[in-house]
Amino acid sequence: MTRPDPALIAQSLLDAYDHRRPIAPLTDSWPDLTLAHAYSVQLHQVRHWVGRGRRVRGHKIGLTSAAIQRQLGVDQPDYGHLTDDMFYSESQPIPIDRFISPKVQPEIAFVLGRELKGPGITAAQAISSVDYVLPALEIIDSRISEWKITLVDTVADNASSGAVVLGSTPITLPQLATAGLSLRTMGCVLYQGGQVVGSGAGGAALGSPINALVWLANTLGRVGISLAAESVILPGSIKTAVPVVGDDTVTARFAGIGSVTATFRSGLGSPELTPSTTLEEK
Repeated sequence: MTRPDPALIAQSLLDAYDHRRPIAPLTDSWPDLTLAHAYSVQLHQVRHWVGRGRRVRGHKIGLTSAAIQRQLGVDQPDYGHLTDDMFYSESQPIPIDRFISPKVQPEIAFVLGRELKGPGITAAQAISSVDYVLPALEIIDSRISEWKITLVDTVADNASSGAVVLGSTPITLPQLATAGLSLRTMGCVLYQGGQVVGSGAGGAALGSPINALVWLANTLGRVGISLAAESVILPGSIKTAVPVVGDDTVTARFAGIGSVTATFRSGLGSPELTPSTTLEEK
């Protein structure tokens, strides 16, 4: 049986990005792939991207829903890295050809005002680190064919990251409290093509988005990584993601923090991504 090689596995995922062709589940080829291997594969890709001029701008947290955890047979979330080329403004059409099998989900994004470094971070400390929140839409994508993923598949694939659209009106946590609003109970309605396709509340993310932020800070802190000031943190989806195609428009409307819209276009190409060549040529 072939021993998992993180560099080789990372290269297969980088090739999938470049050619927009999905690959078979990693666990088919490497059945002994562990969670530690998977995070190593993720970091190989992040180092490659940074070596080619991209900048890590934040992190995303996945698998925060109890239902999704049960589906994958896990009892913890996972995380991925957000690089600067993943961010789009609301006025900027998103090239659908950038992705393989994109889906969109609404989230309450945190922007940190100061560094947050675990382990040992409490909810109070996490709250005090937040500069403001924004409505957000995360575009998730999978380099694994037909989304046939296990925990290690999605972790290796950078937690199925794709892109991010942030709203434009920041709201501080004290402002929310003054308005009598809670991140845990904050509702959201998701529209696709002007039609309601679902709704949810902030508590879908580990009971509260703050709990997800605490988990991330402490998990990264145990391996010596801190969350930098100005980092964008996506704490987990409020509802199940919806698939999108070219010329789709998706809007999330949140109680108290406004709305955010992602507009997709076909035929734009994907100039943000350039061929990765090989890890050795980095």
